[in-house]
Amino acid sequence: MSVSPPRDALPAVLVGLTATTGLVDAISVLGLGGVFTANMTGNVVFLGFAVAGVPGYSMLRSIVALAAFLAGATVGGCLGTTFLGGSRRRWILTVAGVEAGLLLAAALVALGYDRTTREPAVSLFALIVLTAVAMGMRNATVRQLAVPDLTTTVLTLTLTGLAGDSSLAGGHNVRWGRRVASVLAIALGAAVGAVLVTSVGLAVPLALTAVVILLLTIVYVAHPSSTIGTQR
Repeated sequence: MSVSPPRDALPAVLVGLTATTGLVDAISVLGLGGVFTANMTGNVVFLGFAVAGVPGYSMLRSIVALAAFLAGATVGGCLGTTFLGGSRRRWILTVAGVEAGLLLAAALVALGYDRTTREPAVSLFALIVLTAVAMGMRNATVRQLAVPDLTTTVLTLTLTGLAGDSSLAGGHNVRWGRRVASVLAIALGAAVGAVLVTSVGLAVPLALTAVVILLLTIVYVAHPSSTIGTQR
């Protein structure tokens, strides 16, 4: 008698991680002076605003975020190469541990940071670097996992697929459930992040993001389906 393999839990975990991106976006945009540290498309747009001299946007902050994100993506790519052909569980848990550690470090830095005055400046830039490196690692890892429609950070292609593959467009509503879930997750994360940032500051949402990332990853590696594709 054949036994069907366990249902892959990775898509659900990635939807959960998408919600943490909303948290990070709220932290960076509302607390770090009009800069994205997770969404680099938005950050490049903000950099363009700064180049044009629009008040409230900083070339230096945007450039630092971009550089830190690229550094994190490089580290994430190196980790993926290091674990190539090895344990998928160990790889994902390692990345999540480093990502959560960076965000917890950011939470500690945020204890001495005033988001209204953006002082001290050294804390501001430390927060940009720590969160951008963490999200760069995340993006590189998720890119290697290559789960369709679940990048965890950007939604443009997800929304395009939702509309372009819909019945209205003559399509078959491919993966509409995970696409809608991704949009709702990032919106929910951003809403929760906005409430926390404006009410209690940056340390709490940063720590919450780190804890959620670790918990989701631990739940995944404990799931039987995490052995699927162990050898990459």
